[in-house]
Amino acid sequence: MPPKQHIYLVPGFFGFTNLGELLYFGHVRDFLQAEFARRGVEAEVVAILSHPTASIRQRTADLLKAVQETASEDEGPIHFIGHSTGGLDSRLFVSPGASLREGLALELYASRVRSVVTVSTPHAGTPLASFFLGLFGQQLLRLLSLFTVYVLRFGRLPLRVMFRLGHVLARADDQLGWKATLLDQLFDQLLGDFSSDRREAVSRFLGDVGKDTSLIPQLTPEGIDLFNAACSDRPTVRYGSVITQARPPSLRTRLSTGLDPYAQLTHTVYAFFYGQTRNMPLNRIPLHTAEQTAALVQAYGALPHAEACDGIVPTRSQVYGQVIGAVRADHLDAIGHFDQPTHQPPHVDWLISGSGFRRPQFEKLWKDVSGFLLNE
Repeated sequence: MPPKQHIYLVPGFFGFTNLGELLYFGHVRDFLQAEFARRGVEAEVVAILSHPTASIRQRTADLLKAVQETASEDEGPIHFIGHSTGGLDSRLFVSPGASLREGLALELYASRVRSVVTVSTPHAGTPLASFFLGLFGQQLLRLLSLFTVYVLRFGRLPLRVMFRLGHVLARADDQLGWKATLLDQLFDQLLGDFSSDRREAVSRFLGDVGKDTSLIPQLTPEGIDLFNAACSDRPTVRYGSVITQARPPSLRTRLSTGLDPYAQLTHTVYAFFYGQTRNMPLNRIPLHTAEQTAALVQAYGALPHAEACDGIVPTRSQVYGQVIGAVRADHLDAIGHFDQPTHQPPHVDWLISGSGFRRPQFEKLWKDVSGFLLNE
């Protein structure tokens, strides 16, 4: 009988595994479980819990803990699927000679890993991390973390909150005139809509975001340059990547979001992030192999230019190993957070980019990922 496949879903920057019924990887996990069952493959799909903004080293230790707890009873092969920063955690886990801290031995499990799939991962860094290093960026990070949780719970933000956020972002380049208490007030308003148990869970999660932000400087192009110098590939592991490229914010993308004020104001968040992310230094854009370049050209019609991104990570920063899929999508679309409320369970979008990514593209992408994991 073929051994059980162990698939670990590794969340990204400030990504939660679950808060009550809120699931970061809910749609991906459900699809993969059904797809492996359809193929007649015994597989366990586990979404892990990581410190949201702790260092890559700490997050990799979190991954090791999850693997020890769930894969120690057999010798079945292990696969990692890392979204955003989760892809970096996965690469460090399998890097030969990687050291986390005393008493944590990776090799026993790293030697069992057969594949690493990175989804929208900043392998060459992202300029957005540099923005979040500032005081305003740190405050906005906590607020946007809560926004993500709130939208996934309720489907959308209150308009009163969105209008005020839009005002903050519109003035972000000219920070004179706004006060930190405005962000604090928005934060308190959102938490007020949760039950007492949910407020406690969300507060703990957001406390982790505020307590340890050592991940942020590591995600700058300069920080990732050091990471890449120290992190090497394991010869027995197959590396693949899912690439996302969203449309630049424009009148067209604004019109595509419709007349709904909520959608328009959420699009402002996307436009702001896109403006910060597009400033990738030319000397930090990695060179690609002929096969990688061909896959990008086939998917997009041309090699993405230096400013192309998914609103969070530059598109060409995401390429690593075999290009499994390259899609028109924003940073959260590929893991199921897009606008399709009629699907059961519903897909809920909070980064409204006008990408047009929907369930058919989602299913095709994850079928391709499943085939890569099984080396088909």
